[in-house]
Amino acid sequence: MTLRLYDSATREVRDFVPLVPGRVGLYVCGLTVQSEPHVGHVRSGVNFDVLQRWLRASGFDVTFIRNITDIDDKILIKSADQGRAWYNLAYEMSRQLTQAYADLNVAPPTYEPLATGHIPEMVEMIATLIERGHAYPAADGSGDVYFDVRSWAAYGELTHQGVDDMESAADADPRGKRDPRDFALWKGRKATEPETASWPSPWGRGRPGWHIECSAMAGKYLGGAFDIHGGGVDLRFPHHENEQAQSRAAGHAFASYWMHNAWITTAGEKMSKSLGNSLTIPAVLQRVRGVELRYYLVAAHYRSHVEFSFEALGEAAAGYRRIEAFLQRAADTLGAPPDHGVACADFVAAMDDDLGTPAAVAAIFEVMREGNKVLDDPVALAGAAGSVRTMLDILGLDPWDPAWQRGGADDEKLAAAVDALVRGLLAQRNQARAEKDFATADLIRDQLSAAGVDVTDTADGPKWSVS
Repeated sequence: MTLRLYDSATREVRDFVPLVPGRVGLYVCGLTVQSEPHVGHVRSGVNFDVLQRWLRASGFDVTFIRNITDIDDKILIKSADQGRAWYNLAYEMSRQLTQAYADLNVAPPTYEPLATGHIPEMVEMIATLIERGHAYPAADGSGDVYFDVRSWAAYGELTHQGVDDMESAADADPRGKRDPRDFALWKGRKATEPETASWPSPWGRGRPGWHIECSAMAGKYLGGAFDIHGGGVDLRFPHHENEQAQSRAAGHAFASYWMHNAWITTAGEKMSKSLGNSLTIPAVLQRVRGVELRYYLVAAHYRSHVEFSFEALGEAAAGYRRIEAFLQRAADTLGAPPDHGVACADFVAAMDDDLGTPAAVAAIFEVMREGNKVLDDPVALAGAAGSVRTMLDILGLDPWDPAWQRGGADDEKLAAAVDALVRGLLAQRNQARAEKDFATADLIRDQLSAAGVDVTDTADGPKWSVS
């Protein structure tokens, strides 16, 4: 079946045809590292991780670039408020973001460029835009350089807007602009800003505008034309609109497909620091495991808005634990974790249909249900469990993935202690049953159930799992 993807630019689900057969260039706008990453931030990372995993599983050689914006107005403002160097804030938040991705098994991209490492490419691109008549230095002596939106007839094509219907760009002093919608490519250094947050350029010391950063980095690593550009839906305008306009005005074809993941909301509003409704990853992981949070994010379609609640997260975690319990039963029966198998046809069809993860997860549960019917048939069980494991691996959810096994010595000690306690209670239950003290046996089982421990009686004795 042909992979089909929803293209935000055409607003259609289209057959995916890479520019070079068998190879895919994928660029995703990463985060501006101004504060601790929260659940809303990492959704994009998880969703596009699933995309690159499916592309690789489908036989494509993927070059995946995800940038980090480490110089920006917000970073300068927050670092000043905190009385610290802007690069110190950006570095610390970058490390926290890297840890958050690792906690959710988001595979590292092919390369993760920093904006501050690509100033020469940005300056070169701005100069090209000026030469082509699509950009101009401000006449007010500020050192700012702007993109002339009216010089590019196709401006607004990505988001299907007319220039006159757009709001004014709010990223620089409007006094130096020819049109209030012109956006900053270069920002001249202000006396109130640290010297370290500026670089030399033909227009004076300053720093790049937000939009030029991604265009320059995408071109650096993927060339003037590449396959897929992704990011959060909130980036469609103005960021992605401006990226496309300046890149094409500079002579580059840029992205063939645009993909955008939807928001995670709380009380109907986008989760963000400014709204005060964000939930940092370490805080959430005090309540569920990383694999359970990832399952919660993956189980929803990437283009659907998710209304976050701990109740829904808990239900998702319980659903994932049912899959885990099936695989553990299979491993106990087979004597080892099942080998990877073949993804079922329904799973493949769902993933090929614009990454239809809800239907893909449903396909996993269907195979699991069939697997539960053949627990006494090792060959059939191995086939079902291997298929489930392979499909989970594509979604980044394989419980035996080493990424989920790196909890460290303290976690291992805790797991061993819990195992010893549960086995001790099960031994007491067995003794009570042998003595026909069924009231005590049932009480122990009820206590374990209340603690989230499921007990299954088998011919080889009781088996337990976390529900």
